[in-house]
Amino acid sequence: MAHLEARKHVSPDSGFPITLHPSFNPKIKDYSPPEPAREEITPEKDRALFADLEKKALFAVARRVDLTESVGTVLENVQLSQLTPQQLDELALLVTERGVVFFRDQDLTTEGQVELFGHYGILDRHPAQKDTKHVVIRGSREDHREILKYTPWPSGDFHADTSFEINPPSYSLLRMEEHPEVGGDTAWVSTYGLYDALSDAMKKFVDGLHAVHTSRLQYETIIDLWGANPNRAPIDSHHPAVRTHPVSGLKALHVNPGFVTGFAELKKYESDKLLDFFAYHIHSADDHSVRWKWAVGSVAMWDNRCTNHRVIPGTYEAPRRGIRTTVFGEKRESNQTKQTDEGNTEWLKRSVFRPGERGPS
Repeated sequence: MAHLEARKHVSPDSGFPITLHPSFNPKIKDYSPPEPAREEITPEKDRALFADLEKKALFAVARRVDLTESVGTVLENVQLSQLTPQQLDELALLVTERGVVFFRDQDLTTEGQVELFGHYGILDRHPAQKDTKHVVIRGSREDHREILKYTPWPSGDFHADTSFEINPPSYSLLRMEEHPEVGGDTAWVSTYGLYDALSDAMKKFVDGLHAVHTSRLQYETIIDLWGANPNRAPIDSHHPAVRTHPVSGLKALHVNPGFVTGFAELKKYESDKLLDFFAYHIHSADDHSVRWKWAVGSVAMWDNRCTNHRVIPGTYEAPRRGIRTTVFGEKRESNQTKQTDEGNTEWLKRSVFRPGERGPS
């Protein structure tokens, strides 16, 4: 926590740092990002829509092992670097169904990863990302409960990658280059499952809301805690709280504690109580979550449109270093412009799941 401005301002009464409002933090107040705000783009058609529904080409070379009923699958005996374009499309389809797919002992290089992931669309760039093609992801050995007193972003909590963007990412891929033997795991939770677990009355209520996503809290934390300079000014956006996935046709709860600060249609106290409920709902969803133990050479590919994730903070001493690539997704639209629940049955008829079942949930 050495970078925190609050560490320079200690209360003579308690001996602890005084919590500073960002407006009074010169590092934040006086910083001017070098890049302009983003404009909305229309990405190419999702590669999963080109896939064979039975994924014959992919499963001809890879053994599938589902880690839980709801979310998370390992593909064994396969190298990502050797997959054909057709197999990569089928992998995308599997990711949209299972939320996250894992690989072990991969031979990918950074250059190979960037080239491979370009198959899925235009490479996105995190606000703190300096390289134009990938971002370095490290673990957290900070006490995230403690630093939340001094920096506003809940860095240890569940989130979907940069969900505040006009075009939030669709797919992300993380490849681990350095990792401790114990610690630094990542957890994913299925947002299909989170939606399914709601009561019918809550589904109807939330279906009409827009979640308020913001990068402001992370922006301030990047400057103050990370000691880095964001590329772009902070952004606020409203995305549907429930969204029909453009590939699977299944509804997913698009609320995450990392970037959502309220609901546009609700009053402040109403928003706060609903956010409290969703924080509980996400953290108690053990039946819709998976936790992955990393090793050097491990890879995870996930869909930010149907999962939230978080790195588990720890006290490990060994370095943790991964390379992440992401691609732009489509702008999130309300469910009124997408398929109805009845329309979802057509997807289920075409897929490996029986009509009426929530296959990926």
